[in-house]
Amino acid sequence: MQGVVKVYDPVSGVGVIVRDDDRSEVYLRPGSLDGSMFRMLRQGQRVIFDTDDHEGRLYARDLRFGADGY
Repeated sequence: MQGVVKVYDPVSGVGVIVRDDDRSEVYLRPGSLDGSMFRMLRQGQRVIFDTDDHEGRLYARDLRFGADGY
C-alpha cells in the first residue's frame, strides 16, 4: 500500500498516513517505525507500508521509502 504522511509527532510516535488508492487514513502508533529504516517522518513524505487491523482501525507497519520500496 502507498500513501503520504499527513502528520507525525516524533515525541509521541503517533501520526496519520493518507492512502493513495482511496484517500482513507491509516494511523501510526508508538512503535510503528520499529524495524523500519525510518527514525522520523515528515509531512508530505511518500511511503509504502503494510497494515494491521485492530478493532476496525488500520495501523501502518513495515514502512518503506516512496514508490520504489527501498
